[in-house]
Amino acid sequence: MNLQIALLLGQDGITNGAIYALLALSLLLVFTVTRILLIPQGEFVTYGALAMASLQAGQPTALVWLLLGLTLADCAMDLFDATRASRGFRFPKRIIPKLVYALAMVGLVRNLPLAELPMAIQALLTLALVVPLGPQLYRLVFQPIASASSLVLLIVSIAVHVAMVGLGLLMFGPEGARTAPFSEAGLTLGPVTFNSQTLWVIAVSLALIISLFLFFERSLYGKALRATAVNRLGARLMGISPTLAGKATFALATFIGALSGILIAPITTLYFDSGFVISLKGFVGAIIGGLVSYPVAALGALGVGLIEAFSMFWASTYKEIIVFTLIIPFLLWRSLTSRHVEDDE
Repeated sequence: MNLQIALLLGQDGITNGAIYALLALSLLLVFTVTRILLIPQGEFVTYGALAMASLQAGQPTALVWLLLGLTLADCAMDLFDATRASRGFRFPKRIIPKLVYALAMVGLVRNLPLAELPMAIQALLTLALVVPLGPQLYRLVFQPIASASSLVLLIVSIAVHVAMVGLGLLMFGPEGARTAPFSEAGLTLGPVTFNSQTLWVIAVSLALIISLFLFFERSLYGKALRATAVNRLGARLMGISPTLAGKATFALATFIGALSGILIAPITTLYFDSGFVISLKGFVGAIIGGLVSYPVAALGALGVGLIEAFSMFWASTYKEIIVFTLIIPFLLWRSLTSRHVEDDE
């Protein structure tokens, strides 16, 4: 170990830690607002990365058919709810824009020269395909059981994760994929050269973290989500819809996951089942924050990335064990220092 190796490992650790921090914040956001531990968060990462790779290869991604199928199921549930309304049947007007959007995405993916599009357009098209999946999953799976116990929500979340892994294998196949980097430039600081993709990851992660801070501190919708996280019943009495809050948090978490996949796809090869381990490391950061504190969760996830990087040098065989063992002392500390309150549910 010398200074140059330490700086290189630190670069890798900061890059990975920035992604883990984004996932930790999204997991924390969803949990505080909806009480749902979003186990399939990592699948949004792999969906974003593999869909981007498909577009760069000029192949119409099968993800668009999943989007269309979930849209049809969402519209069917809207019609079903309309038939059960006490005021009589009224056709839900929101069905039309949902169907138009899904059909438009099918037309774009199947007719555009995907491989010839600029990379920025490919990234936007990938986000347009993946981000709607989050609110649709909440509408179809979690909204009907929103008042269930946390254990039931956790079991359902695990089931959704297993289903999404299988769908990933069906849509993208077992082969891994890697995308082209955003640029070939780099930044040299002393003995270390930062490649362009590392700088992109760090810059976008910082921009997202700052944007999330401003959103929750300055915007009306952000304050509404914070109110829902503090007291769901009180927020409902003040006219804040828990359903809208759930869909908004799922949309935001899906956006962060898909964007994270796009950012790390040029750095590492991702497979259909790679998302679980990535999101699990973000979960370790969220646990360090006690599933409450956003800044501590981000710092914890950054520490996870650095420990993982240096573990690869000292004990590469045990790096995963070392990372996931970190969760044990924090759980013990939280258990010993927090006050235990009986759950009335």
